[in-house]
Amino acid sequence: MKYLFGLYSHFSTIVSYLQPPFLPAVRLYWGWQFVQTGRRKMHHIAKVTGFFTSLNIPFPAANGHFISGLELVGGLLLIVGLGSRFISLLLARNMMVAYSTAGREAPASIFSDPGKFYVDDASLMILIFGAGLFSLDLLLVKRLQGRIP
Repeated sequence: MKYLFGLYSHFSTIVSYLQPPFLPAVRLYWGWQFVQTGRRKMHHIAKVTGFFTSLNIPFPAANGHFISGLELVGGLLLIVGLGSRFISLLLARNMMVAYSTAGREAPASIFSDPGKFYVDDASLMILIFGAGLFSLDLLLVKRLQGRIP
């Protein structure tokens, strides 16, 4: 049993080296997805407004512009890792509202079709674990702590 514990401990140590590149990879991938979605919405704002109107979302034009901008700018901020936790909170909230309005069946299908929740999962992962090693957030923290002149 001690041998198995030693193997597991060694394995855990090796796998932990994957953490620094993993969070930036998640940020880059999902940030780019949000940028593309936000950009499409910006170019088709009338359709977004009409869709929001059909869902009885209050102030559909204002919300359409806000959500389009949030996804576009929020995606860019995720890519560079600036304000990642705050942006992730906003994007996760955005996706939760989307699930509860546009896809009412989505919350009921969390176990049968979990793929619908990957974007929300990525946002929550960045919210909880932060931007990771390669981010502007980390550079700012180091700068504020005086470790970078």
